[in-house]
Amino acid sequence: MSTTAAVIQDSVAPRTWRKVSLRIIPLVGLAYVASYTDRANLGYIAAPMKRDLHLDGSQFGLAAGLFFIGYVLVEVPSNLMLRRFGARRWIARIMITWGLITAATAAVTSAPMLYVARLLLGFAEAGLAAGILLYLTNWFPRRQRSWALSLFILMIPVSSIIGSPLAAAVIKWGQSLLGITNWRALFLVEGVLTAIVSVLIFAFLPDRPENARWLDQQEKAAIETTLAAEAAEQRAHGALTGLRDALTSGRVWAMAVCWFAIAFGLYPMAFFLPTMIATITKGIGGAADVSSVLLSAIPYAVAAVALLGWAHFASRRSAVTATLVPMGGGAVGLLLATFAHSGTLFVLAVCLSVAGIITAMPQYWRIPAIGLTDAAAASGIALINSVSNISGFVGPYITGWISDATGSFTYALLTIAIIMIGGMGVLLTVGRRMESLDGRLA
Repeated sequence: MSTTAAVIQDSVAPRTWRKVSLRIIPLVGLAYVASYTDRANLGYIAAPMKRDLHLDGSQFGLAAGLFFIGYVLVEVPSNLMLRRFGARRWIARIMITWGLITAATAAVTSAPMLYVARLLLGFAEAGLAAGILLYLTNWFPRRQRSWALSLFILMIPVSSIIGSPLAAAVIKWGQSLLGITNWRALFLVEGVLTAIVSVLIFAFLPDRPENARWLDQQEKAAIETTLAAEAAEQRAHGALTGLRDALTSGRVWAMAVCWFAIAFGLYPMAFFLPTMIATITKGIGGAADVSSVLLSAIPYAVAAVALLGWAHFASRRSAVTATLVPMGGGAVGLLLATFAHSGTLFVLAVCLSVAGIITAMPQYWRIPAIGLTDAAAASGIALINSVSNISGFVGPYITGWISDATGSFTYALLTIAIIMIGGMGVLLTVGRRMESLDGRLA
């Protein structure tokens, strides 16, 4: 960061950043918890849903993956709408729509109906993650983003830590309490909870610092001045600014490939981890379904600790290095999982894998933010997220198909590891070049 922007940012009191983070990150984090729990709920109820709807592994993987078609197609327009209408209204709109569709999924009775519900859900929910990432750049300058993004990405393991016991409770007691099949009860409960969160977002989330009633005029001016000075310096040193600039940039597309590789490591785990644990421990039946769901929360608890610890260390390292190291750990964990022949060893390997993947995520997002500002930030962040969400479709489908063909998840885990290693190669080349702009701003 140049002297001008650094001096301005140093004038913002640390308590102001603490106030901002305590006011907005819990709100957007709650939205993302609902989002990630919602997209991962198929993993919690895989066994009973497959039995009731007569789905094989590839059909289940297709249902999981269809969700991401909407994400791929709608991310960029959604972020442009968020920039036009404001985060408060647009995020609330996204959430109420997907909450209603999730609740309606409780009524599906066949594979085709499930496919349609998942497809519609993806279109409804598309834009949330990219929108929140864009929203955070409107509040936190570069020096603050490492920990701010880490706190936001922390919501992924938190969603599993919260979602797994919630899913286990609904699976166990949902039918007796609501009078419908347990997996249907889970869709209904999560849909209602999402709608409630949308009301909180609409009521309490400010669009920009100037709209925050809990900031005084001096605090608002200091934050806005810092962000404006930083954006001006980015433009002066070659950052992309226009919509078309971002959509046609080779660097942005290459970074999308890298984010694809990171996401490819996470989504199959989200959808298949309880089934993997049940398979490796030979647990079949209702009780095993509940226990495997609860065990699947362990890697995410480990990831939460690793994420916070690495955020403090990584803030003093380059963004590329801070991303590469945990990505490597994630790939190693996947490779070790292919050799695990007991439930304990498998869970330990998955702990390393999930912790590495999730820890890499907030550090990765430091890199695109260096080279994108104004309309390019809205479209570029959305494009990267959009391309990466192809992995959300391809990853679960390939995982289900390979497990059906081979009778195990070994080769699926190996495939995921290879793709992640390829993403590390992209990061070492294109990521380094994009990060070179950071040196010119320093």
